[in-house]
Amino acid sequence: MNMKRILIMMMALLLFIPTMAMAAGEKAQPTVSTPAADLRSTLDQLLSEHFVLAVMSMTKKYDGAADAEQVQAALNQNAKDMTPAIESIYGKEGAAQFEEIFLGHNTYTDSLVEAAKSGDAEARKAAEAEVQEFVDNFAKFLGTATEGKLPEAAANEALRAHEDDVMKAFDMHVKGDYEASYTAFREGYARMFVISKALSTAIVSQMPEKFENSKADTPAADLRSNLNMLASEHFALAAMGMQKGFDGAKDYDFATWAEDMHTADFKAAIASIYGEEGGAQFEKVWQSKHITAQADLAAAAAQGDEEKVKAAKESLSMFSKEFGAFLGAATEENLPTADAQAAVKEHEDTVIKTFDSYAAKDYDTSTASFREGYAYMYGVGEALGGAIVKQMPDKFMAENMPSDMPKTGMGGTANDQSQYMMYAALAGILALTGGLVIRKRAMNK
Repeated sequence: MNMKRILIMMMALLLFIPTMAMAAGEKAQPTVSTPAADLRSTLDQLLSEHFVLAVMSMTKKYDGAADAEQVQAALNQNAKDMTPAIESIYGKEGAAQFEEIFLGHNTYTDSLVEAAKSGDAEARKAAEAEVQEFVDNFAKFLGTATEGKLPEAAANEALRAHEDDVMKAFDMHVKGDYEASYTAFREGYARMFVISKALSTAIVSQMPEKFENSKADTPAADLRSNLNMLASEHFALAAMGMQKGFDGAKDYDFATWAEDMHTADFKAAIASIYGEEGGAQFEKVWQSKHITAQADLAAAAAQGDEEKVKAAKESLSMFSKEFGAFLGAATEENLPTADAQAAVKEHEDTVIKTFDSYAAKDYDTSTASFREGYAYMYGVGEALGGAIVKQMPDKFMAENMPSDMPKTGMGGTANDQSQYMMYAALAGILALTGGLVIRKRAMNK
């Protein structure tokens, strides 16, 4: 299924907001699937994909990667995918203004990369001025489009923070401080989910009827978003890491280090729900037949060893069965084992397709598969989160705000009121970007 078709389906889904709110006075059972939670999930995907593609584009251009052009095109398409939603709210003129500003800002990657390659301080200064011009123009657009409900100054500050995240990850890569680069990548990636929570909460507060008076910041919605972040970050790190392993990139060891850090976060999330034993079982299956097998596949392909390639793929197939069985047992079949196994297999198939097409130098296919595989992970948060909430509803009632879910790299940012106000100022982005891809397959049925 191509990205345009997925987008059209998603737009239709968003325009037809499901009626899920309970009658007034009735005690609603917790659920991860409400109009507001769906909106938050859409933002999770939209903002995080933009961040991933922006960093990938800049680092690939700097490294002279063969697929740099395709990744830049994907970054631009990410912006274009927003335009239909903008037009539905602000009309053709508003959509044209948005596209001109947002697409234009993606071009600063070229300027920053060229400045880094040449070591030209003046060129770097000019590139930074381009970034600030975008921040100023887009903040002004948001303030005008929302008739001052979103203060221009606060929007400016929020946009600046995001741009700093992208530039830090790139600058550390250029310096060869790869641990710092991947740390910045993970921190900037996590920030996007803080933003999506603030944005969705702000918009739902602005137009509660449109979202059936549901809320974006319930414990169940938090669980879904946490799982969104963990699942999609895994896919991004896996795909990037396998490419770097195949290429023998200088930062490959640090890409695998970032995956290890991510595994620790995922284990902590599982343990917070199913205890330390459940976390240990997760790690055993996840690491040995999954993360290790992906690395083995990249190494075997680089060596041209077809027997080892076959063995690695067989290991990934076995992982799909074992991890699906783990999820089925852990959720007491609220997520049926067969469905979980099928969904995990589809995820692994997408990982393999993305890698195989990259190794075959079919960069159009590898980039398209990357976007499709990344989008697919956003069905995971809803499906797995829904099963967990159904299994233990009392833990996720609206009045319960569990504190044991790990911050997974978030630091203290989420509790900083000034940061929240800064992010809330970007709520206009939410109003502008209702349409993005969320694929829901076997796991959410």
